[in-house]
Amino acid sequence: MLLVLGGCAKKEPAAPAKPAEKPEEAPSGDLAPLEERVTVMIAEDGAASGAGFYIAKEKGYFEDYNIDVKFAQFANSDEMLPALAAGEVDIAGGVSTASFFNAIAQGIDVRIIADKGHNVPGKSYFTFVTGVDSDIKDYADMKGKKIAVSSRNSIDSYIFDMMIEHAGLTEDDVEFVLIADFGSMLGAIDNGSVDAALSIEPLITQGVENGMHQRFLDATDYAPESQIAMVLGSPQFMTQEKEISLRFMLAYLKGLRDYNDAFFKDDGKDEVIDIMVKHTALKDPELWEKVYVTGLDPDGKMFVEDIRKQFEHYKAAGAISGDIDFDTAIDTSITEEALKILGPYDGG
Repeated sequence: MLLVLGGCAKKEPAAPAKPAEKPEEAPSGDLAPLEERVTVMIAEDGAASGAGFYIAKEKGYFEDYNIDVKFAQFANSDEMLPALAAGEVDIAGGVSTASFFNAIAQGIDVRIIADKGHNVPGKSYFTFVTGVDSDIKDYADMKGKKIAVSSRNSIDSYIFDMMIEHAGLTEDDVEFVLIADFGSMLGAIDNGSVDAALSIEPLITQGVENGMHQRFLDATDYAPESQIAMVLGSPQFMTQEKEISLRFMLAYLKGLRDYNDAFFKDDGKDEVIDIMVKHTALKDPELWEKVYVTGLDPDGKMFVEDIRKQFEHYKAAGAISGDIDFDTAIDTSITEEALKILGPYDGG
């Protein structure tokens, strides 16, 4: 399921404003603001992986380019994808699933443009947990165990399959247990009805804090470059509104860099945590100090080959009909152009 929930809002220009005079020095420090104010619609549901959007909004990076961003919500991805393809929404966040790829294969034109979530080596925010007294110590110990996963033919089952393969097992060697709600997995692990579960932050940290489960090794052991979430763009936004989309991407990358500064360099962390508390469901600032945060590449780069690998994985399982022109579907041109202007992130 795409990490986008909530109701369609048709794209409209912002309230009329007088053309902005081009200042001698652009407030952004790079490109001049747009002469007329525009509104960019983002389909986003408050997921932590939307940090780049939230930070750029709160710190004024969009404002520097005369861009007003608004968040739209959709009931499900079946409503969101056509709206994105039609340009009623400009940007969305998504996770690869068989249904997502099927929609593209059947003619829904959306573009995969930048990173919106991956696991950080050794500190995966999307990984397996086991009971606190579990006898599962290594991957081979998964044999014969009940393993909870939230969905089939999705990034969840893709990670599960990679783990099982890494363990030298097949699905026949374990019992796959479908539990759609991550919250329900907490109780299932705690009461012993399942032996392991593929869970997600902040529930992982909350479960550890409450003595309900423990982290089991790390997903990057077997999926070191797995693209979990992606920024999606409408074709119109990417090809017909380049002056807007380039500035949007510049602001987004600046937000990502502040996020990385905060969580991996401890620079400006309190301010960023305040922003995350405001925009996401995790309202406890102290817990933000403990969770394994979503990896967000400060240059917006994705694991492109893994996206293709996920598609082939679902297709081999019989979950996809049709093919995709990935040279069109994956369009990193705006991200690359923005990176040329900003230069590479200094991770030192």
